[in-house]
Amino acid sequence: MAPKIRILLIEDHPLFREGLKTIIVQNIRFEVVGEAGTAGQGLQMVRELKPDLILMDLSLPDQSGIELIRAIHHFSSEIRMMVVSMHSKIKHFSPALPAIW
Repeated sequence: MAPKIRILLIEDHPLFREGLKTIIVQNIRFEVVGEAGTAGQGLQMVRELKPDLILMDLSLPDQSGIELIRAIHHFSSEIRMMVVSMHSKIKHFSPALPAIW
């Protein structure tokens, strides 16, 4: 059996975070290794846990998710990131794309 994909959730709404976690853990291939409600907590957890994948909100209370993506990418370009957002217009999250590439 392949090792589980280790996921870190960075989302400031606890109820939404819990919903994501509930969905994710239903698949035996995934493991939620940590949860953070702020960019600061998220960056600290990235350094400690070294997840394979991060599900991240762009609207965080202490820092832009786009800035956090850049910081995480600077720390490790191996970590994959997926943006989770309530915004449906590309103008809200398109600035995140150059931060990853």
